[in-house]
Amino acid sequence: MHHETRPDMFNVRTGDPGIILKFEHHLEQHIGEYDTIFHEEKSDFVHVDVHVIPPDAASDRNFYTCVTSGMSDMPMNVPDDCQSLQYAELLICLPPNWPMTKEAFIESDDNYWPIRWLRELARYPYLAQTWIFVDHTIPNDDPPQPLASNTMMSGMLIGFPFFFGEGFFELKVSDEKTIHFLQLFPVYQAEMEHCMVHGAESLWDKIFQKYSDDCLELIDPRRARIV
Repeated sequence: MHHETRPDMFNVRTGDPGIILKFEHHLEQHIGEYDTIFHEEKSDFVHVDVHVIPPDAASDRNFYTCVTSGMSDMPMNVPDDCQSLQYAELLICLPPNWPMTKEAFIESDDNYWPIRWLRELARYPYLAQTWIFVDHTIPNDDPPQPLASNTMMSGMLIGFPFFFGEGFFELKVSDEKTIHFLQLFPVYQAEMEHCMVHGAESLWDKIFQKYSDDCLELIDPRRARIV
């Protein structure tokens, strides 16, 4: 990603209050009540906040869920045959012991990088005049570098948020606008290369075979490579 100064770079789009209410209700209905919002202090193109739903040890959702709001304020530049996929929000799931405070983020990028990736990828389609969707992979630099010092993973694979019911996947806010929720899965360089050679479906098959009963292991930034 390359950043440059533009005349309109602080002409930030902000959300419709009615849509924000629908968004928050959607989170509570399908995941749980958020207890924290990390508000963005400086924005470009869109204002991206991150809602955090805490772990629920009494359920099968014993992990943090971090969801962007604001990415869907603008349409992505999708192909002509994908017009229904113009609007998206992103999420990432993190282990229940993840340091999830502003102070922890300031202390170390090892704590902050998942939130940083959410915000940067939420803005990336507008900076690059492109789109992102399921099965896309995004490397961290070229050649890919580790996401942080606490992991050797070096990119993201985008998938459906299959930790949750299919009712969560989409939020229709009007006849013209449906928001699609996409989940970020940190991956190793070898796994991204596997996608390039064998296709994303092949990697998903291996993921489901290995982690179908243990999503906590899948979201561990120190998990073993699948390929």
